[in-house]
Amino acid sequence: MDTMNSPPASSSTLARFRVDGRVAVVTGGAQGIGLAAAQALHEAGATVVLLDRDLAAAQQASAALPGSQALALDVADALAIKRVFGEIAQRHGRIDILVNNAGVSIRKSSLELSLDEWNQVLAINLTGCFLCARAAAAAMPGQGGAVVNTASIMGLSGAGPYPNPAYHATKGALVNLTRSQAVEWAARGIRVNAVAPTWTRTGFIGELTDAVRERVRAVTPLGRMAEPEEVAAAILFLASPAASMVTGHTLAVDGGFLAQ
Repeated sequence: MDTMNSPPASSSTLARFRVDGRVAVVTGGAQGIGLAAAQALHEAGATVVLLDRDLAAAQQASAALPGSQALALDVADALAIKRVFGEIAQRHGRIDILVNNAGVSIRKSSLELSLDEWNQVLAINLTGCFLCARAAAAAMPGQGGAVVNTASIMGLSGAGPYPNPAYHATKGALVNLTRSQAVEWAARGIRVNAVAPTWTRTGFIGELTDAVRERVRAVTPLGRMAEPEEVAAAILFLASPAASMVTGHTLAVDGGFLAQ
């Protein structure tokens, strides 16, 4: 297998979007953006491991991806992360790609948000990503690997249709963690990037009111929400050899929101 992060070979450009033979781990992989990313990586040739707190949902998703594996994981549990990533590395021999996608949002203002709620968002959206990246990097082979974090446009902007300070703070920190680990792990051939999606049509935002949805469309130049598959395509690019010279970058998939 050729190295993931080497200069382009003589193969075609489209071939460089393939991830044949790679082992790809996706947290929060049972639904939404995580599931779309798992499907894209599987279609591009990877052996996919779906991790999710909801094991039944992960198993159902895995059943549609031949050769994939589903495991239960709460990314707020540091001991579970160490155990599960160790099991994956032992079974597959290595980890080539990590999609750090698990996340949570508690939509309350700074005056309403409790300390326990703040800590819950921090544990999942930031600390969990840090621990999963570290566990995956330890299992990446000598030819390197790729980490793709799911950040958010809320990590690059203070704006939004509702107060969400914990989510804003953790996604902003994840953007800079992406930069930090990209620099730290470059010598090991590990690329670290992030996607920053706009509001995406998933269950994660399913409870938004029609008024909020209309406001989202109004503040997005392309005039609509994103589809999970559109974010997954960006994740596949950043995880693949097509992005072999891209690291430390946060790619906005936002319909022009941040261009304003």
